[in-house]
Amino acid sequence: IELNKMTKVSNIGEDDRFLIKVSECMPTLSECNDFVNLPSCGAISSFLGITRNNFQGKTVMKLSYEGYVPMAEKELKKLCMEATEKYPSIGRIAAVHILGDCPVGAASVILCASSPHRREAMHCVEFLIDELKATVPIWKREIYDGDEGSVWKENLEWHQGQQKRVMVKEL
Repeated sequence: IELNKMTKVSNIGEDDRFLIKVSECMPTLSECNDFVNLPSCGAISSFLGITRNNFQGKTVMKLSYEGYVPMAEKELKKLCMEATEKYPSIGRIAAVHILGDCPVGAASVILCASSPHRREAMHCVEFLIDELKATVPIWKREIYDGDEGSVWKENLEWHQGQQKRVMVKEL
């Protein structure tokens, strides 16, 4: 696969089944789909996490992500390996997440998986996004319009077995 010149992909380890990247410059959805597209696979499932313009009645201007790249990419690789064990027909996986600012309407995360048939690809992508949010060390700050300020949000949906979102208002 040839990615655009702005995109340098770090394929962690020797496994060419995974495209893993945590960076200010992510591959595009098209590049991720091209990576996972294999002649033996008849299905590609994709998920894009997009910055929305509102949260609980506040106008969101952008999201800003921080993370320690080597650890985040190592955790993404572990998730990809778990996914291929759980869904053995998966051909390839692309798992990319942005660092830095992500404006409204832009993708912060792209996940793609290919398999011979649709069901495993769809379940794989669902597994990946749920586990990414629960385990990958990437932190999100939501920046609001006007005097609303910003809030750091813990990037988990499940915390100690309970569904909750932890938020800390910046002073």
